[in-house]
Amino acid sequence: MRDTEDAPLYDRFGWQSSLEAFSRSEPRVVRLRLQKFVTDASAEQIRAWDQSILWLQRECRELEVRDVGAREYTAILEYELPRDSRRPDVIVLERGCVAVLELKGALHASQAAIDQTMGYARDLRAYHAACADRSVTPALLVRGGGPTPVERDGVYVVGPEGLDALLESLSADGAPIVDAEEFLALDAYAPLPTIVQAARELFHRRELPMIKRARAATDPALRYISEIAREAARTRTRHLVLLSGVPGSGKTLVGLQLVHAHWLDEISVPRANGRMMPPAVYLSGNGPLVQVLQHALQDAGGGGRTFVQAIKEYVRQHSRPGRPVPPEHLIVFDEAQRAHDAERVAHVHGSEVGLSEPEHLIEFCERIPEWCVLVALIGNGQAIHVGEEGGIPLWHEAVRRSPRAAHWTIHGAPAFAEVFRDLQGATRWHSTLSLDTEIRFHLTPRVHQFVAGLLDGLAPGTLRSWADELHDGGHRFLVTRDLESARSYLRERYSDARFARYGIVASSKDKWLPKHGVDNTFQTTKQLRVGPWYNADPSDSQSCCRLQTVATEFSSQGLELDCALLAWGSDLLWTDGRWSIEFAGTNRPRLKDPLTVRKNVYRVLLTRGRDGTVVFVPPEARMDATYGRLLAVGVRELRSGEGTGKSYIARTPSTPEPEHPQS
Repeated sequence: MRDTEDAPLYDRFGWQSSLEAFSRSEPRVVRLRLQKFVTDASAEQIRAWDQSILWLQRECRELEVRDVGAREYTAILEYELPRDSRRPDVIVLERGCVAVLELKGALHASQAAIDQTMGYARDLRAYHAACADRSVTPALLVRGGGPTPVERDGVYVVGPEGLDALLESLSADGAPIVDAEEFLALDAYAPLPTIVQAARELFHRRELPMIKRARAATDPALRYISEIAREAARTRTRHLVLLSGVPGSGKTLVGLQLVHAHWLDEISVPRANGRMMPPAVYLSGNGPLVQVLQHALQDAGGGGRTFVQAIKEYVRQHSRPGRPVPPEHLIVFDEAQRAHDAERVAHVHGSEVGLSEPEHLIEFCERIPEWCVLVALIGNGQAIHVGEEGGIPLWHEAVRRSPRAAHWTIHGAPAFAEVFRDLQGATRWHSTLSLDTEIRFHLTPRVHQFVAGLLDGLAPGTLRSWADELHDGGHRFLVTRDLESARSYLRERYSDARFARYGIVASSKDKWLPKHGVDNTFQTTKQLRVGPWYNADPSDSQSCCRLQTVATEFSSQGLELDCALLAWGSDLLWTDGRWSIEFAGTNRPRLKDPLTVRKNVYRVLLTRGRDGTVVFVPPEARMDATYGRLLAVGVRELRSGEGTGKSYIARTPSTPEPEHPQS
């Protein structure tokens, strides 16, 4: 292994060497290397490096005295996670262990700093090949920490003088030292992409780098549907595929990969003029999702519209006089559980009541020459608006009412067999078409299960155990009654993450939130430009990261943030041991089951954050029981001051400031 002095300056870290070489290098040389790597480092950051390098070198020398073998460890400073912008301050590669160190100048550890440090370790465990089957230990170093590490939320909190002993304790006797070249390989770290990142990758490269565990969750369904498409082309048949799953299980990623599969070009049928048409299209009734993806891809040409289309426009185009033939053979319809019934379609298009969206799509597909596959992506429990409560029965009716019903083969999870039992055509039920692993949340299990239990009124005991499991895995459900503390927590936690997106979400039905600083009024939220809200740089006034503008359930379903700030409203309150919508007002749309739909709204809002959700409950007496319910089921309290990044235990003027690490 070469030290930094002999190796080229890589573009993934500021400094890399053996621990011995680092501890004996001229501090100014180390700082200049860091400064060359982090070209936009502020004067404050440079001063912090000057202080921290001296302190770190002293601790490394003390570790070498305690353990001679530690000289061969690797020290990496300012390591930038590939395909990411985050940089843990220090990584030490030990015997069988990767230590992730975050240095803070605060006197005590804030919740945001702890969660930021935990996030580094969690992602290295989940996405870094060199960390597989190895211990990855996060440690937060603060001025007020003692010499003995204290574990808090899975992170060791320790003072400067305790680092050498901590590093010694982490090393696994007899295990080989983690290899630096293996760790620093560019392809070693492959994080799960967001929907927007996946769209960009697929649009430009037609390939999607994904981690093995995420592929394990989604690849069986992708292969299964791919084989259905090949069979359809070979046998000249028509197929409806119902791919269902819990929120965050990868349905959208499967759909995106299907419509960009290069092999579709090989099995498409040329039209009468000999032209090859686009083989697939991705449709969504989720207007904001369409806008966000089109905005993200607008530089690729066509305003991004060649990638994803709104179902409303697709229906209008193919139902006009002349009955144009769809050019595609494979159609993916996202959020298909929200497909509009006939009455809603008539309202949206300003026409007489005719066909539902599923009926339109079935009829369109029957015009496609020779073969077609219609893939409906079905999310569980996400009907949030009038006209969306039909669900799976709408798809059954669409096939049943077709004059060519016997020509269709229906594929889906076994749970759908009963609904489609009376159809004339063939049916095939397979568990592969039900996705039950939540990959959106960094492979942390039970997010959907916990949220469902919370909204279904499950007893606190079981929910607390699930909440503990989520917290231990790095997923955060936090609650506060101080809106500014929630904002400060998010700003501090993602201060080093240029590509992170966090923002305020709230129910569109609440009427009390504006007086508490959350403007979710109709007149304001209808003007939200969702493309820039999700995609713009955090410094942009339209960015969600400004934590000013609000996205409702209609602007957030099917999309995701790294962390959501959910402002809990008056439209769903815990009262007398149950959820109630009594205070939601009387001006409601015509819903068959308004309470279930309102729970679905909060189901959506509570599952937008990949890292977690910070819930703000307004400090009003009528909200006390709701706040109590969240605490009772295991949601952690974010205490006022813990998200500020500042010391929340006052330092007296007479207390000298010790030499300390900063970041």
